[in-house]
Amino acid sequence: MSWLNQLLGRDDTFFRLLEASSNQAKLTTGQLSQLLPRLSGDSSTARNEIAISRQKHKVISREITEALCKVFMTPIEPEDIEALNSALYKISKNVEKIAERLSISPAGVNMETVGRQLELLGQAGGVVAKMVAELRDKAHGEDIKGDYERLQAIEAEADRIMNELLSNLYRDVSEARVVVFWKDIYELLEKAIDRCRDAGYVVFHVALKNA
Repeated sequence: MSWLNQLLGRDDTFFRLLEASSNQAKLTTGQLSQLLPRLSGDSSTARNEIAISRQKHKVISREITEALCKVFMTPIEPEDIEALNSALYKISKNVEKIAERLSISPAGVNMETVGRQLELLGQAGGVVAKMVAELRDKAHGEDIKGDYERLQAIEAEADRIMNELLSNLYRDVSEARVVVFWKDIYELLEKAIDRCRDAGYVVFHVALKNA
């Protein structure tokens, strides 16, 4: 690539980095589901994998920020690139926090309680990665709109399940520490899915502006 193209940003650098970022976010959401069955034994390996993925994501996020400082022209508006960069990284950051909390659960709690929520989070991560990949295509509008609607449906389903879980938690006779633990986990999972929706919204917003 010539120095002029690099200066103007007329290459696929930003698409490539954003896709790498979204794939890293997708990876961490999948790793979280894999952590669940390991919590009854030694879960340190699974948690380390998530931490490593988050660190790799941090490097990608920094590369995007640095690239924005070096070019004059970008394939989409710089503020949209930075907004998407931030939203994607927050997914991995939130996933790592959930993994840390799950690893210090009170003895005897049934981890399968959040199995469906973790499944929905993994689906949301996959949809976000698909949407980011579609940004390269100039005729991406309808596909991205459909994907964003899918994200909203996932979020609605996750909210419904969380309300059920909270209702059961408050009605159950449990130790205070168990109640506090689950409430914390439920809220973190809700936030993680919200992060996916936020990233999806940025992509959807870009698609609308460039339609």
